[in-house]
Amino acid sequence: MTKAFTLTADKFNGWLIRLVKVEAEEIRALLWSFSYFFVLLCSYYIVRPLRDEMGIAGGVEHLQWLFTGTFLAMLAAVPLFGWISSRYSRQRFLPLVYLFFICNLLIFYFMFHSGLMPAWVARAFFIWTSVFNLFIVSVFWSFMADLFNDNQAKRLFGFIAAGGTAGALTGPVITAGLVATLGTTNLLLISAACLGWAVLCIYRLSAWSATRPVPSTAPSALKQESNAEKDIALGGKPLAGLLLIVRSPFLLGICMLILLYTTLSTFLYFQQAQIIRDSFSDPAQRTPVFAAMDFATNALTILIQVFFTSRIVKAFGLGWSLAIIPLLLGAGFLLLAALPTLWILVSVQVARRAGNYALMKPSREMLFVVLDKAEKYKAKNIIDTVIYRSGDVVSAWAYAGLQVLGLGLAAIALLAVPLCGGWGWISYRLGKQQENLAMAKEKKK
Repeated sequence: MTKAFTLTADKFNGWLIRLVKVEAEEIRALLWSFSYFFVLLCSYYIVRPLRDEMGIAGGVEHLQWLFTGTFLAMLAAVPLFGWISSRYSRQRFLPLVYLFFICNLLIFYFMFHSGLMPAWVARAFFIWTSVFNLFIVSVFWSFMADLFNDNQAKRLFGFIAAGGTAGALTGPVITAGLVATLGTTNLLLISAACLGWAVLCIYRLSAWSATRPVPSTAPSALKQESNAEKDIALGGKPLAGLLLIVRSPFLLGICMLILLYTTLSTFLYFQQAQIIRDSFSDPAQRTPVFAAMDFATNALTILIQVFFTSRIVKAFGLGWSLAIIPLLLGAGFLLLAALPTLWILVSVQVARRAGNYALMKPSREMLFVVLDKAEKYKAKNIIDTVIYRSGDVVSAWAYAGLQVLGLGLAAIALLAVPLCGGWGWISYRLGKQQENLAMAKEKKK
């Protein structure tokens, strides 16, 4: 039995080494990272269809208010995260983040069961879920950028991202398969259990990091940190990340990338809400559509992540890897301007989200690998939360303003096309700058 298990493990490891170009000493960390991202996005996608339905149920014309509430909640959460990360080591403050969200899920579980103020609880859940999604993913990628160096990131981040996609595929399946039996509220407990597994992954990865070897074929590997250095707090003030951003042209460029990304994503989200609202009058018909879109997006994403992401980055470089999706989305908005129909919308949205998760997101996270620890956690967290949601809220009100001026779906889609071009250009320039920073860092060794 033990011999058979060992042979199977050896075959699996050999397959991983060929597919991912992972070193033997990195396999344990790769699999724990894959598992970590799997349960995170599984947890989120279990509750995502409920969030989207609550957004429509509250009135499409009021979505900008929910986006504004999300932004204000984010403003309150960021100083708290800054305070925790300043006073606790990585191994201590990362689990605290997930334990906090586990408690939140349990609170919503009891609030939904109580039946008190259902409209307000629904709005609060929409806002909370939007904050929850950004924070758990931001903290995850900060940890990954801290664990792995530039050489490792380009080889491993695509496969690690596939773990999240696998979780995002599993979440809607759990929701669709169990919602009739367990009810929506009880699914929150499954989501909380997934976060509990994420905490275990953090401890296992921290243990690997404390004794990690230098990769045998990675001459650019960072010098091994001492255990003492890895177990100290970041220090500084709760909003130190904001000062880091203001002083760094590179980080300001990432902020611009995020703002354009969120603006165009919000425009498409509003068009999605309008077209699906007009296509289906019954909420019971809309929720399966959202779940089907999630499943199609994530099925396409995982194929790209496992087989193409690292190869695209290697073949075209980080600059073009970041620019491809903005350029393709510009073409998608042109299609929507010509034919603003349900199936065109679904096709563009699925392609955009799959391209973002499979290529744009892993490539964007590679930008942070060359930065220092404070920038990876504090500055990155502000970019991934406050900057991200500020783009959401500004673009939500901008979209509402364009509608007040009498612009329809087609006209707004046309306005989005040049924004896609600007997003693509900034993305390309940031990718090139990251590669220059990585080379400069290597020369200093």
